[in-house]
Amino acid sequence: MHDDGLFDEKIAATYDDDKGISAPEVIEPAVDLLAELAGGGRALEFAIGTGRIALPLALKGVQVEGIELSRPMVSRLRAKEGGAEISVAIGDMVTTDVARRFSLVYLVFNTINNLTSQDAQLACFLNAAAHLEPGGHFLIEVGVPPLQRLPVGETILAFDHGETHWGVDEYDVVNQNFSSHHIWLRDGSYERFSVPFRYAWPAEFDLMARLAGLRLKERWGGWKKELFTQVSDKHVSVWQKVEG
Repeated sequence: MHDDGLFDEKIAATYDDDKGISAPEVIEPAVDLLAELAGGGRALEFAIGTGRIALPLALKGVQVEGIELSRPMVSRLRAKEGGAEISVAIGDMVTTDVARRFSLVYLVFNTINNLTSQDAQLACFLNAAAHLEPGGHFLIEVGVPPLQRLPVGETILAFDHGETHWGVDEYDVVNQNFSSHHIWLRDGSYERFSVPFRYAWPAEFDLMARLAGLRLKERWGGWKKELFTQVSDKHVSVWQKVEG
């Protein structure tokens, strides 16, 4: 860990190469839903990163701002068309205050799990609520813990395997933590990158929201408002700030 968190220059340089998160068919439905929730107001993205969501959202006419810990990630945003116009506060999404209020705060692609304690995740909800106008919305996109797939006593689940990349998640079900291990084959040598996470069930996030003065408004199984079911592998959840 360093001043830029886990996303240093090396990681930032290839972050957008992952088509699983940067392909148009992934980005477009997310941006459509976020624009709908913003409702003509301003939006704040926690962990704005390289701007893969914020920039196309801004092109839809939404005034977007961001908070980001990693300066190399922000540098990638700034290098893109329109990136210089987006205001980004350098800091973490738990404590940073941009001193403005928004109709939408959002946090996508499992990033809530980068906060590896319950206290930190709750603090993130509290910070989101503090940045919302009355009636505003807080949205997160996060995976459902896949513990049903773990055989009794096992701790490892593979999430990717190919010719140049292997990925496995290692679960600590006692402490509700897991680590994602990535191994790349590059130029004839292997590189490894591991990221610690904390998983939580939707009901736990709902309790965090209640403690922050938010109430659940919608929960879908994806960005196209798919039905959330017992076999959904992720959820897009929206809480609304209680007025008054």
